[in-house]
Amino acid sequence: MGKKSRVKTQKSGSGAAAVISPKEMMNLVSELLQKCSSAAPSAGKEWEEYTQIKALVEKIRKKQKGVSIIFEGSREDHFSDLLAWAQECGASTDGFTVANFGTEGYGLQATKDIKAEELFLWIPRKMLMTVESAQNSPLGLLYSQDRIMQAMGNVTLALHLLCERADPSSPWLPYIRSLPPDYDTPLYFQQDEVQQLLGTQAIPDVLSQYKNTARQYAYFYKLIQTHPAASKLPLKDSFTFDDYRWAVSSVMTRQNQIPTEDGSRVTLALIPLWDMCNHTNGLITTGYNLEDDRCECVALRDYKENEQIYIFYGTRSNAEFVIHNGFFFQDNAHDRVKIKLGVSKSERLYAMKAEVLARAGIPASCVFALHCNEPPISAQLLAFLRVFCMTEEELKDYLLGEGAINKIFTLGNSEFPVSWENEIKLWTFLETRAALLLKTYKTSSEEDRSLLEKPDLSLHSRVAIQLRLAEKQILEKVLASGREKRQQFEKKLEEGAPLPRYEESDIALLENSDAEGKLPIILRKLEEVEERPEEDSHLLNGDKSEEREKMRRTEKVFLHVSFILLIL
Repeated sequence: MGKKSRVKTQKSGSGAAAVISPKEMMNLVSELLQKCSSAAPSAGKEWEEYTQIKALVEKIRKKQKGVSIIFEGSREDHFSDLLAWAQECGASTDGFTVANFGTEGYGLQATKDIKAEELFLWIPRKMLMTVESAQNSPLGLLYSQDRIMQAMGNVTLALHLLCERADPSSPWLPYIRSLPPDYDTPLYFQQDEVQQLLGTQAIPDVLSQYKNTARQYAYFYKLIQTHPAASKLPLKDSFTFDDYRWAVSSVMTRQNQIPTEDGSRVTLALIPLWDMCNHTNGLITTGYNLEDDRCECVALRDYKENEQIYIFYGTRSNAEFVIHNGFFFQDNAHDRVKIKLGVSKSERLYAMKAEVLARAGIPASCVFALHCNEPPISAQLLAFLRVFCMTEEELKDYLLGEGAINKIFTLGNSEFPVSWENEIKLWTFLETRAALLLKTYKTSSEEDRSLLEKPDLSLHSRVAIQLRLAEKQILEKVLASGREKRQQFEKKLEEGAPLPRYEESDIALLENSDAEGKLPIILRKLEEVEERPEEDSHLLNGDKSEEREKMRRTEKVFLHVSFILLIL
């Protein structure tokens, strides 16, 4: 099936044909680039900046209407070509097909019974679109001369995708034609739909994502029109904001890290067919086999014929799913909200508290997570709060007292309080903090539930309200938990209950316990929610040098899922 022809005109409001002036477009794009490159707005002015950028983008989109490349037929028409191409390339195509699962969109459906941990899907490297394949394509010359592309693999993949989409002879056309024509990421939200996210923890990243995407588009539009290395790229004749938004969303919802051919480092990739799998709770079941040079996926659980085959995208919060994937996962076992806490440097006891925290491997200022499950706070957050609420005498005890070194190991253990007073203080603090955070929302949980019952609510507004409600429910749970714990320890103090004491032998017990809350703080990776710039937010967390070393040592490398779309 061929492409519809590109056009350079659209109808004006009066019905007359309006020719797009290159000079007019360049002026608009330059204005957009300047606006998006200006200094960050002052606090409280972020929404105003967003609306200004949005207005400029909409003006550009109106001028570019009808210019983007689109394919004939529906997306579903191209799935048979995708499967045929995959089979020709040596990928597995037995045991499943592509099917429509209603509100979940398209996904993989088992055509036979599949056992848990059975290898059912493999995709050879030659099918993958990677930063390396971009370098070896007509885009390579521009890549070699542009620092932005070299620094941002996700941007390179987006431009690679657009160049291949415009090439009638591209080997990846069966894959590209099978991709969604549009997405449900916040880049596609109307302004009033984005407004539903105001007050949520997602809104700063959503506004930043839109600004960064607009800036990137304006930058590359000018680069493609003026750089000699871009003179023969197909994008020179047709590169609209809608094109770039589509490509960015395609990459953002699907990209993954895989090892390079020699296994010495990692690179970003799009993995055809495999990225049709939808998300559910579970464990990572996808790896990269360096010996056979292919991605491999084993079944997460037993699947019966005609059941949908799911994979686990990773421990993402619903805010991350909404921002980078465009969906809200109702049963997310890893949902959480961020809470930033720190010891004030002006506090008299700052040095002592910072030292105790340092010995426990915890920064004096950190972004922690409040979880949707029990317990709502991690051992790391418990340890921080205990130190945060310590008196001078308690701090001295943990710094200089008898067994001070061993006491550090118990800071995150719920069974060994510092004192009843300390426990009362920390749970009172957490209870108060949760209550204050709840007051920042403009609607109540009850109002959100009522809004979700409206049948005419748009999909994007529904997702935004679901996220808003989920954040409140986590905070309400923390509030209730804090109140319950505070009352529990007030009763113990009133009764004069003896404080549990540890012995040195308890340390070995803590190290061997399976309960997360009983592990020594310094033996566990600090569980904090890092603030990441939008450009890097598509990449996986973790020490990249450690990942590279792991790939050198092993022939099979497990692939950590990075923002794949559920509503396919």
